[in-house]
Amino acid sequence: MNKYFAALLRLFCAGCASLPRGVETVKGFDLNRYLGTWHEVARLSHSFENGLTSVTAEYTLRPDGGVNVVNRGYSTDKNKWKTATGRVYFRGEKTVGELKVSFFRPFYGDYNIIELAGDYSYALVAGPSPDYLWILARTPQLPNGTLEMLVSKARVLGFPAEELVFPGDQAPKKE
Repeated sequence: MNKYFAALLRLFCAGCASLPRGVETVKGFDLNRYLGTWHEVARLSHSFENGLTSVTAEYTLRPDGGVNVVNRGYSTDKNKWKTATGRVYFRGEKTVGELKVSFFRPFYGDYNIIELAGDYSYALVAGPSPDYLWILARTPQLPNGTLEMLVSKARVLGFPAEELVFPGDQAPKKE
């Protein structure tokens, strides 16, 4: 098993369903509006994404009501694309942004949507602890004000926002 997939396994075997303390998931979630392509604007660094740029996640509906996800990123070290395919299911109510994802069944990890634009143009996604956070968008970049708001929210919620990696070179601009 290559290093990328082994690291993903460690993330998604991190224990039972949970949220970082003080963090709540979005309510009124609509899976059909969430489907499609998301670009990774920022993330907390982990070995399974080290050196990856142009990271995307493509979500499509499965016949069983779950979701297929294909994560793709370009490895600058190896000069090639890396892909990981997984399955996503709701942990509870289908109108709450609490999901679980598996790249190595039967092991699942938490996928908590903690901020979501009304038009589904951006999302802030957390794992089971403050060590896992992603800022996703429908486009490779976000308006600076939106990005600053999401970084600020992450900081307020206890995430180490100063450690965010911006794989598309879009760090918030200082005014």
